[in-house]
Amino acid sequence: MSRLMHLLVLVGLTPFSGWAADWPQFRGANRDNVWNETGILQRFPAAGLKFRWSASVGPGNSSPVVADGRVCLTDSESKGTTNWERIHCFEEATGKRIWTHRYPVDFAYGHNPDNPTGPCPTPAIDDGRVFTLGSIGHLSSYDVRTGKVLWRKNLAPDYNLIEKPNLTACPLVDGNRLILVIGGKPNACVVALDKRSGREIWRALGDRPRAYSSPIIIKAGGQRQLIVWTPESVSSLNPLTGETWWRERLNTREDYAGATPVFQDDLLLVSGLMFQLGRNKPAAKILWPERLILSQRVLSNTCMPMIRDGLAIGADFHGKLQCRDARTGRKLWEAGGLTGPERYGSIHLTPNGNSVFLYTDQGNLIRARLDRTGCHELSRVHLLEPTLEIRGRKVVWSPPAYANGHIFARNHRKLICASLREQP
Repeated sequence: MSRLMHLLVLVGLTPFSGWAADWPQFRGANRDNVWNETGILQRFPAAGLKFRWSASVGPGNSSPVVADGRVCLTDSESKGTTNWERIHCFEEATGKRIWTHRYPVDFAYGHNPDNPTGPCPTPAIDDGRVFTLGSIGHLSSYDVRTGKVLWRKNLAPDYNLIEKPNLTACPLVDGNRLILVIGGKPNACVVALDKRSGREIWRALGDRPRAYSSPIIIKAGGQRQLIVWTPESVSSLNPLTGETWWRERLNTREDYAGATPVFQDDLLLVSGLMFQLGRNKPAAKILWPERLILSQRVLSNTCMPMIRDGLAIGADFHGKLQCRDARTGRKLWEAGGLTGPERYGSIHLTPNGNSVFLYTDQGNLIRARLDRTGCHELSRVHLLEPTLEIRGRKVVWSPPAYANGHIFARNHRKLICASLREQP
């Protein structure tokens, strides 16, 4: 597995709105990347955003998470041929570093001192604990206040992971279960562990080892469904037991199965493949595209799409934003110029109010209205310099977090917190 393939994928469900809204896991509390806070800037100041604080960090493609007055982030550290994965905990209000833990690793993707990288899975904070998953299977639980290690295990020997696996799917907390997509054996592509002890509760699916897409939990067909996309299938599982509700075979390249599925009403969008879900029982049928060829069912392996106001919107492999009718798949428009024209362009879409935040691989934050007629840019500001080199150009791939009126974003050198409030 190449280092590039590893890098092609970026990193309890309680609804929230208004102020005091944390961002405790990958893509927010509801795992839908929607930010429901009000009183947020529609247009950015000419002088740029007001930075609350910044902190030095190391390389990594995971996102920051924010909860309980804490900001947690994973990264890597290297000295000579010795490498560590680390987790840092900062005070949300000031950026003061409260605690740091590290452990040695033999990175699956090697170490290039001129272009270092780090872990991709984004941590999850829940019930006073923060859970981290490292790139080669180190799983840890910490007390988020004190940094005390509550438990730790190495998944590689426990689940016969391939030698030096490149784990990128982000942990999902559901009740007392910590759900992971790890590509283990036998029949342990997905596992649920007790979040308090790390003990296995169930295992499911015998799909091929490398799974990059992060899972979500939805309510459809009268049941809660755990949606998992692997290079072999899109599957719906019972999150309590791991039992399969439904499964659609879908063979694709390992590094293409990267986008987190998105859900609205009875629609489930998996990159460029739209499903309509059953109303009375867990079931699914494909709405579009008609031909399930690779170039049509996968829009991008570095971007996550969204469903909004009857539209399916996402960026393609070259960073062009595409809009389709969510029911028919008919292409309505595309917009370029948001990222560079090179392959592996990345745009992260976060709806807020009547418009959307677009965070690009060049470290730009754009506010725009996205409707059936096009992408209408309202304002843009530069936040971070790209630091990760991919095929001759530098990018920042980690999605940001939005919490308590602020944006939290990182590159391979620093983590920043900037205000997005209309009123200071």
